[in-house]
Amino acid sequence: MKMIHKQLAEQLSVSQQAVSNRLREMRKIQKVGRRVPHELNERQMERRKNTCEILLERYRRKSFLHRIGTEDEKWIFFENPKRKKSWVDPGAPSTLTARPNRFGRTMLCVWWDQKGVVYYELLKPGETVNTKRYQQQLIDLNCSLLKKRSENQKRQHKVIFLHDNTPSHMAKPVRDTLKVLSWEVLPHAAYSLDYLAPSDYHLFASMGHALAEQRFGTKKKWLDECSRQKGKIFTGVVSTNCPKDGKNV
Repeated sequence: MKMIHKQLAEQLSVSQQAVSNRLREMRKIQKVGRRVPHELNERQMERRKNTCEILLERYRRKSFLHRIGTEDEKWIFFENPKRKKSWVDPGAPSTLTARPNRFGRTMLCVWWDQKGVVYYELLKPGETVNTKRYQQQLIDLNCSLLKKRSENQKRQHKVIFLHDNTPSHMAKPVRDTLKVLSWEVLPHAAYSLDYLAPSDYHLFASMGHALAEQRFGTKKKWLDECSRQKGKIFTGVVSTNCPKDGKNV
């Protein structure tokens, strides 16, 4: 921020204090920039373009979206206290509420396909996914697929699996497990500023909206019901009727 003030001061031939004072008069406030996926270099952009063209051409030859299964993680908070809003005169304080207890959070790992959620896990508070845990999750996912997607076994081509390139996903034991399962790992474009994972767009947005301002001791039953109601996802027939009342879970 000081560097910006200095640059403005030099351009306008005024002091840095004058720049700060003027910004305050304009009711400007300081905000820390949000981190985003790194910008791609030329080589990465070329690889991203080639990957997109290959996938598009493959889809034009024959649709394969119905065979894709994908995975992602999301932090789920134990408490989401509601903050009251009120209309007040300028300068008057808003409604005061006591600070709630410190939030606890648990990681939601979810796998889904065109028909909806196939399998999910709620990890213990503070626990994250490592190679060994992810390897076991894939085995459990395969068992769930055999039960919920028995039609996959009748097809000549098996599951097309889409996941990101985090270290736990790219480790050799995980690659060996995917090879044993005979799943095809779908190549995907490199991360960039405009990247949006399928789960962020199709699944987590409505889930986060439904979870807002609710308080739970446990969310497992809520997630079971929400997963059941999601309906078809890739086809665009997405249900947003996740349960709203946290008191029933």
